[in-house]
Amino acid sequence: MTGRVVLVVGASSGIGLATATAFASRGDDVVLVSRSGEALDAAEKVCRAVGTGALDVIVDDIGDPGGAGRIVGYVLERHGRIDVVVHSATVMAYGTVEAMPADVFNAVVDTAIHGTLHLAQAVLPVFRRQRSGVFVGVNSLLGSVTVPRMGAYTAAKWGQRALLRTLQQETRDEPGVHVCIVSPGSVNTPVYDQAANYTGRAMRPPVPVLSPGRVAAAIVRLADHPRRHVSVRVGPGNPLIITAFRCVPRLYDLLVGPLFRLAGLTRTPVDPTPGNVFEPFPALERTRGRWPVTR
Repeated sequence: MTGRVVLVVGASSGIGLATATAFASRGDDVVLVSRSGEALDAAEKVCRAVGTGALDVIVDDIGDPGGAGRIVGYVLERHGRIDVVVHSATVMAYGTVEAMPADVFNAVVDTAIHGTLHLAQAVLPVFRRQRSGVFVGVNSLLGSVTVPRMGAYTAAKWGQRALLRTLQQETRDEPGVHVCIVSPGSVNTPVYDQAANYTGRAMRPPVPVLSPGRVAAAIVRLADHPRRHVSVRVGPGNPLIITAFRCVPRLYDLLVGPLFRLAGLTRTPVDPTPGNVFEPFPALERTRGRWPVTR
C-alpha cells in the first residue's frame, strides 16, 4: 500500500526519522513533526533523498495541549485526510526517583502520556469520519517491566501503554480504525546521549541493540496489516525479560540492578543534566546513535 498520508510525530531523530524515511521511500505523502525546526530541515533532506510523495514539515510540540489540534488541522487542510499516524516523540531521564527533579520527571511522563492523549483526541475523530486509519504508538520494553534508575521513563511508558490499550478497546466499534503498539528494547538512537541524567555516569543501550530501521520496518508492516489487539514487540530478549518480571519477580529484582549497572552505565562521569527534556539538541538529532548494532 502506497500513496497514503502519513503523519510522523517525533520525526527529526531516531525511530521517528527512520520511520518517516521508510514511508517516504514508498512514495507516501509524509508529514514530519518535531519541536526542532533545525533538526527537521535535516530530516526533510533525508526523506527527499530517498524519494517521496508530498512532504510537509511542521514545527510544533506535542506536549503543548494545543499542538495536536494545530498539527491535525494543518494536515487536513493540506491533504484532506490522514491515513497513518505514528507517535514516536519521547524524552528519557536516568536517575533514582529520589534524585530526579520533579519537573524533569513530570516532563518525561507528560510527553509520553499527555502527548499520546492529545494526539489521539485530535486524530481518532478524523479516523471515525473516514471510517479508516491506523494509529501507531511507539512504546517500549519498559512499558512492561521496571528498571532501577529509570523510574520516570518506566512510569511514562507504563502509562502510555495503558492509554493505548484502552484506545484499542474503545475503537472496537469501528472496524476500519486501528490502534497499534510497537515495543522495542534497546535501539541505536541518539536518545542515550540526549537524555536527562542524574546517575553521575554516562549511559549506553544494553545489548542486544536493534537498528532504528528494524523498528521502522515493524511500524510500516503494521500500517499495511494492522493488528488491533496484539502489541508488536521488536527485540529478541523482550519476551524472556517480561516473563521473568511477571513470573519470578524476586529473582528479577535481585538481578535487574546489577545487570543494569553492568550493561547500561559507562565509566564516563557526567554532571547532572536535564538533557533535551525541556529543549531539543538539534546537533545530536539523527537516525542512528553511536552504538554498535547487534541485531
